Amino acid sequence: MSVRRPLPLAMPGISARQHLTCEYKCGDQCSSPVPNTSDNPYFGDIAREISRRGALKAAGVVALAVGASQALPQLAAAQSVPAGSLGADGVGGGAGTLDTGFTPVAPNTDDAVRVPAGHSSDVVIRWGDPVVPGAPEFDFENQTAAAQARQYGFNCDLAVLFPMDDRDERFLLTVNHEYTTEPMMFRGYDDEEPTREQVEIAWAAHGLSVVELSSRAGDGGLDPVMGSYNRRITALTPFELRGPAVGPLTRTAADPTGARVLGTLNNCAGGHTPWGTVLSGEENFNQYFGTAGSVTDADRLAALERYGIAVGESGRKWERFDDRFDLATEPNEVNRFGYVVEVDPWDPNSTPVKHSALGRFKHEGGTIHVTGDGTVVAYSGDDERFDYLYKFVSSRKIVPGRTAAARRENMRILDEGTLYVATFTGNSPASEIDGSGALPSDGAFDGTGTWIPLMTVGADGRAVSHVEGMTPEQVAVHTRMAGDAVGATKMDRPEDVEPSPTTGKVYMALTNNTRRTVEQVDEPNPRHDNKHGQVVEITDDHAGTTFGWNLLLVCGDPAAADTYFGGFDKSKVSPISCPDNVAFDPAGGLWVSTDGNALGFNDGLYSVATEGPNRGETKLFLTVPVGAETCGPLVFADRAIVNVQHPGEKDGATPENPASHWPDGGTSQPRPSTVVAWKDGFRGGSGSLGTGSLGGGSLGTGSLGS
Repeated sequence: MSVRRPLPLAMPGISARQHLTCEYKCGDQCSSPVPNTSDNPYFGDIAREISRRGALKAAGVVALAVGASQALPQLAAAQSVPAGSLGADGVGGGAGTLDTGFTPVAPNTDDAVRVPAGHSSDVVIRWGDPVVPGAPEFDFENQTAAAQARQYGFNCDLAVLFPMDDRDERFLLTVNHEYTTEPMMFRGYDDEEPTREQVEIAWAAHGLSVVELSSRAGDGGLDPVMGSYNRRITALTPFELRGPAVGPLTRTAADPTGARVLGTLNNCAGGHTPWGTVLSGEENFNQYFGTAGSVTDADRLAALERYGIAVGESGRKWERFDDRFDLATEPNEVNRFGYVVEVDPWDPNSTPVKHSALGRFKHEGGTIHVTGDGTVVAYSGDDERFDYLYKFVSSRKIVPGRTAAARRENMRILDEGTLYVATFTGNSPASEIDGSGALPSDGAFDGTGTWIPLMTVGADGRAVSHVEGMTPEQVAVHTRMAGDAVGATKMDRPEDVEPSPTTGKVYMALTNNTRRTVEQVDEPNPRHDNKHGQVVEITDDHAGTTFGWNLLLVCGDPAAADTYFGGFDKSKVSPISCPDNVAFDPAGGLWVSTDGNALGFNDGLYSVATEGPNRGETKLFLTVPVGAETCGPLVFADRAIVNVQHPGEKDGATPENPASHWPDGGTSQPRPSTVVAWKDGFRGGSGSLGTGSLGGGSLGTGSLGS
C-alpha cells in the first residue's frame, strides 16, 4: 500500500514569490507595515463576542437573484459546443459531476508550459512583438521607447477575448501589462541611476494591448494580425476620470479640471462588460510615486500611509524624470490612480475612462453580473493583507440591443449607483476556530454577510456619502478609509472576484496572509500564518445587501490537516497554493490560477468542481515555466488561454545570467507571453470557442491577480 506523504514545502511562512518580483510588482508590500491599522473587528472578534453571550449566528442562505445576462441580446451569435473539446463533455467540469476529460499535470519545476497528455500549447504573442503599424521586430539589445510604444508590453496579466462578427475565425484580444521588472529588461541596470530612456521604455511597456488574432489552420493556435483595431495604451495615454473623485483632490498644475489623466499603471485583474468593453483594475499604483522633498500635512500623510505610499524616493525613481510622480511637487497626481478603467477595444481612437464611482483602492477585478431586471453589479477585491471586498450596484438598467445609441447609454452605467463594502460573520463558536484550520463541528467554514453602503452617485452626477464625516469626493478618493470608518471586515488579500454565469454564485480568491496571528483568525480565514490562501463561495443577493458564504477551498498540501477541498477526498486532488485568479468556462465550470505557489513547484491553472459529489476536486491542467505566474485564464470549449507573467524572475537572475530561456529557448532572454492550449485533434470552425456570448460571461472575464 502506498503512503501519501506531505509535499516538500518552500520556506515556511512565505510564498515562493521571489523578492525581485515583490519589489517590482507591488513595491514589496509584504515586507512593509500593514496599511490597515484600523480597529475594525476581525470576524473572529465578532464570533468570540457572540459566543461569550452564548448565541449562535444564523446560517441563513440568501435567495439567489440569478443573472439574466444569458437572456440579454448578445454581441455575438450563439454557437454550439463541439464534441471532443477541452473536457470530455465539451466543458470543464462546470456541474461538478462532469469528467473534465484530462489526466492532471504532475507538479513540476520545468522551464516550460506543461499541459495534459493529448493536449498541445503554443505562444500567441510575446513581450516586444509588433502590435501596431510601424512597430519593429523586438531587439532585446537595442530597445527604444518609441519601439516599445508600438510593441506588446511587459508582464501580461488580464486577458479578454471577443469574437469578431464580421471576420470568420478572427478574435480581438485585450491584455493588461501590469508592471515592469527593469533588472530583467536591461543589461547592467542600475536601480540607483536609471536612465531616461530606460524609464520611458518602462512607461511604454505598461498599460494594455489590443491585438487582432487569427485562428490557425490545422490546430488550435492563434496568431497575431496587424488589424485595424490594434492599439497600445501606455502610461502616457490620455484618460478621462469620471465620477465623484473629480474635484480639488484630483486637480493638478497640468490638469486644473482634475478629469484628464495621463496613463494607467499596474493594471491587474479586470473583466468585460455585456456591451463589449474591457474593465481593467489599477492595483499597486502606490509604488510609482516618491519624493526627494517633504510632505508634512498630517491628513495627507495618513492617506498616503493607508495606501502603502512611502514618503521618500520610489524604487523606480520616476519622480526624477516627471514631476507628476513627485508627491511634494504634485500632491494630487497619486489620487488619479487606483480605479477601474474601461477601455473600448472596438474604437482605437476612443479615450479610456477611469470610473471613480467604483472607488479607489488596489483593484483586483472588475467583474460583472446582470440581474433579472437589468441592474449591473460589479465586484472587486482590494489586494492587500487585511483589506476589503467591494461591489458597485448600478441605478441605471442595461439597454438591450446592439445599436450605437444603446452602447453609448450602457457605457454610462458604471457612473451611477451605490458602492458597498462587505462585512462577514461566521456561524460557529469562536472556540472551534482556533487557527489550526480544523473544521468546526458543523462540518463547514460558512456564515452570512452584509454589504454596507459607502456612497451613491445620482443621475445628475452628484453623489451622497453614507460615511459620517466624509464627503463623496473623500469616499471616492480615500475609499479604504471609508471602509475603515464603517467597520468593514479584514480579509487575507482579496484578489480576483468572479460571478458564475450559470449559478450567479460569486467566487473570491484570497491569496495568502502570513501576518494573520492566532488571535486574528476567524471562520473565513481559519489559519494563522496563512501562506496558502483559500477560495470563498458567496451566494449573493446581488442588488441587495445580504449574502451567505462558505469556503470552497482551504489551499495547501492535501496531506496536511489544515486543508479542505469542499469535502472531496483529499487523496484524489491536485495540490494547490496561493489562488490568484478565478474564471469560468462556457458551462460555468470554475478555473483557478495561482501566484507564488508555496508548495515548491511552478504555478498553474486548475479546474475546480463546485457542485455534486466531486465538489472541491482540483485538477492541475497547465503549469507555467520557472519563476512565472499564471495570469488571465480564459477557458473555452476547445481552447484555454493564459498569460505567462515574469518567467525567469528569480532572485539573482539577470540578463547576463538568466534563470529561464522561455519561450524562445537556446540562450534567449525570458519574455512574458500569452499562451493558448488546446486538445489534440482540434477541429476549428464555428463554435470552437464555446457559445461566444458576451452577455452571459461565456467568454470568461480573463481575471488575473497580482
